[in-house]
Amino acid sequence: MWKSGTLLLLSVLWASGELQQETEPRRLPPPGKLDFGYVPAGVYETLAHYEPGPIGILFHLVHAFLHAVQPNAFPHDLIVKLAKDKFGAIQTEYQKPENIVLTLQAIYYEIGFLICAAVGLLFAILMPVVGLFFCMCRCCDNCGGEMHQRQRKNADCRRGLLGTLLFSTSLVITIGVLCAYAANQNLSSQVKNIRRLVNSNMRDLHTFANDTPMQIDYLISQYATVKNKVNYDLDNIGPLLGGRIHVRLDKEVHPALNQVLNMAGAMRETKEALENVSVSLVVLQEGAGKLHFNLSQVCDSINRTLDDPGCHDEESDATTAQLCRSIRQSLSQLQISANFTRLPNVNPQLEKMKNVVKTDLSSVVHRGFSSLNDTPHIVIEQTRSVVNSVQNLVDSVGNNISSFSKAFPLQTCLSNFTIFISHAHAKIEDYYPEVDKMDFYRWIGCIALCCMVVLVLAFNYLGLLCGTLGYDKHASPTTRGCISNTGGTLLMAGVGFSFIFSWMLMGVLTTIFLAGGNMEKLLCEPFHTKELFKVVDTPYLINPEWKNFIPGYMYNDSDLELTSESLYSTCKQNKGIYSALRLDKVFNISSFLNTTVFTKDVVRQLENFRIDLRTIILLEAEGKQNLLDFSEAGLSEINYADYLDEVNKGVTVVDVLSFAKELESQTDLMPRGPLQAALKGHVATLQRIHRQQITPMEQAMKYVRARSALNQSMRFLERTASDLPNKVTDVLEAIEAAQHLISQNATLLINQETRKYSATIIGYFNQYIEWVKTSLALEVAPCKPFSNILDTAQIMTCSFLVDSMNTFWMGLGCSTLFLLPSVILAVKLAKYYRRMDTEDVYDDALDNWN
Repeated sequence: MWKSGTLLLLSVLWASGELQQETEPRRLPPPGKLDFGYVPAGVYETLAHYEPGPIGILFHLVHAFLHAVQPNAFPHDLIVKLAKDKFGAIQTEYQKPENIVLTLQAIYYEIGFLICAAVGLLFAILMPVVGLFFCMCRCCDNCGGEMHQRQRKNADCRRGLLGTLLFSTSLVITIGVLCAYAANQNLSSQVKNIRRLVNSNMRDLHTFANDTPMQIDYLISQYATVKNKVNYDLDNIGPLLGGRIHVRLDKEVHPALNQVLNMAGAMRETKEALENVSVSLVVLQEGAGKLHFNLSQVCDSINRTLDDPGCHDEESDATTAQLCRSIRQSLSQLQISANFTRLPNVNPQLEKMKNVVKTDLSSVVHRGFSSLNDTPHIVIEQTRSVVNSVQNLVDSVGNNISSFSKAFPLQTCLSNFTIFISHAHAKIEDYYPEVDKMDFYRWIGCIALCCMVVLVLAFNYLGLLCGTLGYDKHASPTTRGCISNTGGTLLMAGVGFSFIFSWMLMGVLTTIFLAGGNMEKLLCEPFHTKELFKVVDTPYLINPEWKNFIPGYMYNDSDLELTSESLYSTCKQNKGIYSALRLDKVFNISSFLNTTVFTKDVVRQLENFRIDLRTIILLEAEGKQNLLDFSEAGLSEINYADYLDEVNKGVTVVDVLSFAKELESQTDLMPRGPLQAALKGHVATLQRIHRQQITPMEQAMKYVRARSALNQSMRFLERTASDLPNKVTDVLEAIEAAQHLISQNATLLINQETRKYSATIIGYFNQYIEWVKTSLALEVAPCKPFSNILDTAQIMTCSFLVDSMNTFWMGLGCSTLFLLPSVILAVKLAKYYRRMDTEDVYDDALDNWN
């Protein structure tokens, strides 16, 4: 039957149900850790723990007493030697030195029990002998048998002391009897709980058998989670793998394309700047030309006026002549300062730039960006066949698992195991009436033993009661009352029953003490400290050919590290039967999953990814030529210094208004006449020119904007033209380097990302394998019911039977021992209660009588 149970456990672990098929696709989380949920677990109802309640105090006292009697450590080596010898050689060849040593070791270990047993045996032998001689002695009027009491002055004190001591002794005996009775009742009540514990354990075994296939089915059904996730990642290989490749490439390619895009912006801005220069130059040249013409006419008119004879005739005064000379000398300042008419136009450069911007370089660059961004689509197209192959393999793996699960007769094994449990339970149920009957007989026997002591106690208490209540201190020993005499007689009756029962009680209790004490020290206590498991796990103990019995019996491999202690501890922690019984020796789940789930074909197919990105063109030839044309647009041929010098100059060399005022002041110094009037007219003309031409050129938005636009455009063009060919060359080299990276050197990058992607796919299988192994070890078929069976047996044997039995002999044994002082005290106290035949007579009393 044990082998059938083992076969069932193995079959349960091999068996499974169909894979769950999802009818509708579900949204899956991004690549990462898979969520397989929780393995459905049954609830075991057996609570293999016993709390004795108040009587536990007595149990602890018994344990403390047994530890005092037997403080030696558990005799592991001694028991192993005896078990290996099977006690045969010691019995037949006990004179051999090694057997003598073993015998002495056993005696040394049991010395405490032997001493206590010897005391009990001596008590049982001597008590009836002493009782016999005591009776014979009293029949001869000795040993207190003479009905005569000597008068003493301290008689009352002695009587009171003896009564108190006897009452105290009786109380101790009563407490012992009550402890024995409580232990007896506790055992009877706990026997009634055996049925509940057994039924609970059997239900847990049914739960184990019913839930294990469901748990195995759940493990295998969760392959659907892996399958769906793998298919999801394969269907989205573009954004997952292609996206990562694109991100890696974009770090290198994006800056190069941005440089080209910036150069396209520079082209547009250069064309706009040249246009601004051309327009501004026309506006400024037009204004400057008109001003130059008017100022020249004024200068010519003033020169003609200064040719007047009044300026240099002999008849003219010296002041006028000096003034005329000063005015003539200052006319050289009356001219324009910024001469824009001498600046060459930029029409050749503008025409070239117009031709350059005809090519939309931004569109060319955006086509490059678009080509790069198309990486995910390229990956999808180039890996389509491999993806289909991997998906087919994933489906075939699921089919393999499903077909494998059908190869084991799970239902048959489950039915056989369930039938075995039911039959075992039925047989146990058949023993309940016998157990109840035996417990009833045991209860009657223990009550009978208690009643023996209770009978003695009854005589003691009644004797004390009658003797105390009927005692008359004025009465002489020969005239004591009937009640007092009855009390003494009852005490002597108790003495008699003490001699009758005490030796039988001690004999029975000594036997129970030897059995219960050794069971506690050799069975119960070693079970708690696990020393008992070490004995069972001793190599070659049960079978000389097996190092470890359990794996030798189950797997025919006794070298496997599987012991009863490890099995019990693992099941105690409610771990799976797979790890507890080391079933990997019979069915290695890792090997099965590695060959069935994580196939080499899947890995080999993932290694077939071949991605070629040479179709990506970052910058077409048209764009490259456009950049070269930009560098050859002739921007470096413009004389920026002349333009900036003219822009930074004022409108005229001298302030015309100030010149007019100075001319007017000089004219006022001249004598009145035609010369003064003519010069006054020129002053008015200059003022009009300043008002109508110079002021607008300095303040009008048209000219201000033209000068500002010319200044800014020239400075921009100067910056742009600075080392322009080298800048264009650098941009083209960056584009070529990025293109070379994509076309020639991207293989390493692609392989790295492909390996990461493949590792992610493979990681899903690894996660499933590790989850299955962990679940089998910890959650599937938790074997707590089997450790509970052992714990239940320990509770019934040690906590119910042994502890109660030990408490019984301890309580009743103490009572029996205290019967000895009770006998002595009762005999002495009876003399003070019984009516004597004779008494002492003193002389003074005779005189009084006379």
